[in-house]
Amino acid sequence: MIRLSKSAIGKKEIQAVSEILKNEFLGIGPETQAFENDLKYYLDDQVEVVCTNTGTAALQLAVQGCGLGNGDEVLVPSLTYLASFQAVSATGAKPVPCDVLETSGLIDLNDAHKNITLNTKAIMPVHYTGYVGNLDAIYDFANEYSLRVIEDAAHAFGSTYKSKIIGSFGDVACFSFDGIKNITSGEGGAIVSNDKKVIKKVQDARLLGVEKDTEKRYQRQRNWEFDVKEQGWRYHMSDIMAAIGRVQLTRFEIEFKPKRIELHKQYREKLTSIDGIKLFETDIENVVPHIMPIRVLNGKRDYIRTKLTESNIGTGIHYKPNHLLSYYSRGKVSLPVAEILYDQLLTLPLHSDLNNEDVEFICEKLKEVLKGK
Repeated sequence: MIRLSKSAIGKKEIQAVSEILKNEFLGIGPETQAFENDLKYYLDDQVEVVCTNTGTAALQLAVQGCGLGNGDEVLVPSLTYLASFQAVSATGAKPVPCDVLETSGLIDLNDAHKNITLNTKAIMPVHYTGYVGNLDAIYDFANEYSLRVIEDAAHAFGSTYKSKIIGSFGDVACFSFDGIKNITSGEGGAIVSNDKKVIKKVQDARLLGVEKDTEKRYQRQRNWEFDVKEQGWRYHMSDIMAAIGRVQLTRFEIEFKPKRIELHKQYREKLTSIDGIKLFETDIENVVPHIMPIRVLNGKRDYIRTKLTESNIGTGIHYKPNHLLSYYSRGKVSLPVAEILYDQLLTLPLHSDLNNEDVEFICEKLKEVLKGK
C-alpha cells in the first residue's frame, strides 16, 4: 500500500529520545525550552514561541490568550479539520462557519462579512494544504472590524508569504507537529506571536494556569507556592516530544521541505491537463504542501477512490465541512461551495518518504481509472 501519509523518523530521533529517557526527566523541561528557542530562531528572533502537546491545544490557548470566551464569536472556514472548531468552542466562544473559495478552499471573506456581528472578536484563517492565499486581505478585513487574527497554520510550517515565513509576522499563528505534519514531535503544537501579553497567558494556561511555572519547569523545578487567576489546562509539551521536534527541525530545510515541494510539482505537472479533475490554486514555489487534495468532477469521487484503493493507493477526504456536523450545524443555512467541494475532494499520498516513481504510478493509475480502463 502506498500510504496517504506517514511519519519520517530516523536514527537521530530515536537517539534523541533515548537521551531524554536516560535523564529520567520526561515532562516539560530544558529540552522543551530548547525546541522553543530553535523554532524562534528558525522563524524570527522577534517572535516568541510556546510549545504545547497538540496543535488543537495551541489553537485553544491562542483563542483564550487573546481574551476570548463566552459570548464571543470567531469566524472560521467550514472546510477544515474539526480541531479548528473544537479549539474555539472549548473556550466558550462560538466558531462561526464561513464558506470557502472554490479555487483554493480558503475562507471566503465575502461570506465572512455576512457573518459579522457585535460579538465577532476574531477570524481564524486556515492555511489549507499550506497555501495562505491573500493574507494581506485577511489582515485588512480584521483591521476593518477590529478583530484578532489567529492563523491556523497547521498545514503551513515552512511556507512563505511575500518572502516572509509564516509565523514570523502577523498577530498569532498556531502550528501542529503531529505525526504526519511537515515536521513532527510525535504529537505537539506551538503558538507564535510577538504579543507578549498573549504569550504570557498561554505559557501559564498550558500549565494549569499556575503563574510563572514555565521558568521553573525549564530548570526541572516546580512552584510549590503559587497563584492561579485564570482557567488553565494540562497542555504542555514534554521533553520527549521536544527531542523529536528538534531533530526534525534540523532535517526540514535539507530533506523534508525540498522533497515535499518536488513531489507537489510533479503531481501538478502530471495532473493539470487531465479531464475530470481540477487542482486548487497555489503558490508552488513558496508553499511547503502538507496534503495533495484534488477535485474529482462529475460525481466520480467515490468510484475513483475505490479503484485507487484496489490498486493499493491510500487516499483521504480533507475535509467534511464542520457546519454539516450536528454539534456545529447552522440549521437550514448552507455553505454551497464548501458542500460542493466536499463531494469532490480526494487527497492523494504526499509525504517525504514517497518517491517519484510512486507519484508516477499514482497519476497513471488515476488517468486509467478516469478513462474507464
